[in-house]
Amino acid sequence: MATTYEDLMKLEVPDVSSTYSEKDTMFYALSLGAGTDPMDACDLGLVFEKNLQAIPTMAVVLAHPGFWPREQNSGLDWVEIVHGGQRVKLHKSLPVAGKIIGRGRVRDVIDKGEGKGVLVFFERNLFDAETDELLVTMEQTLFCRGDGGMGGSGNQPVAPFAIPDRPADLSVEREVSPQMALLYRLNGDMNPLHADPEIAQKAGFDRPILQGLGTMGVAALALIKTVCEGDPSRMTEVDVRFTAPCFPGETLRTDIWMDAKGAAFRVSVPVRKVTVIDNGRVDIRG
Repeated sequence: MATTYEDLMKLEVPDVSSTYSEKDTMFYALSLGAGTDPMDACDLGLVFEKNLQAIPTMAVVLAHPGFWPREQNSGLDWVEIVHGGQRVKLHKSLPVAGKIIGRGRVRDVIDKGEGKGVLVFFERNLFDAETDELLVTMEQTLFCRGDGGMGGSGNQPVAPFAIPDRPADLSVEREVSPQMALLYRLNGDMNPLHADPEIAQKAGFDRPILQGLGTMGVAALALIKTVCEGDPSRMTEVDVRFTAPCFPGETLRTDIWMDAKGAAFRVSVPVRKVTVIDNGRVDIRG
């Protein structure tokens, strides 16, 4: 079933209500590889109930609508969809447990032309279920490679953050376990692209790839330890562009350029000389 710009803008994605616990907060961190060094005090604060703090990027898996392009009969060719970018803005620090409501909508569609795909911008807000206080605003950019020519708003994409033209101030390397994509999907992202070799091959990959949001989470671990000086509550916004897939079992390097408000960053797979996240930006509280 094909779709149109008008159909996507009218698509109704049901609200999602969910309760999460400290155990879920710890599992999210563990699914990213936190806690591999039992003597790392920064990681320990993310995976152990004593002084537990939530990784801000955990917001992307809370009250998750699932793989909505497929589950809501959007008409998009979901096998050809890749995650192009993600922004997470925290209006207050994420609690380590709570009950929340997620409300999502298609905010914009930019058509790149027949055979060139479309960009779909999906906005999602998380609210405290008891007070209706807005906790987090997120925007997911989907590159729908099989849907060009459907029409769009005529808007232009926002220019990405620029990486400084100088050597990075800091670099952090973290290994991605061979099971990371399978573990990460248990947070709620059940796209079979990250588990089923047959689906991955239909999408043009020789094997399942790591979730882009998982790659973003690994970068968040590096940023918490460096830019945030071990305190995840200082992170107020993070924005990334996904430029290439990472595969489970690889090592990711996060290069960081510090500035007055936070930092710019880029994530690569050194052994393949491939950038997997570019034009990254993190803002922190002083």
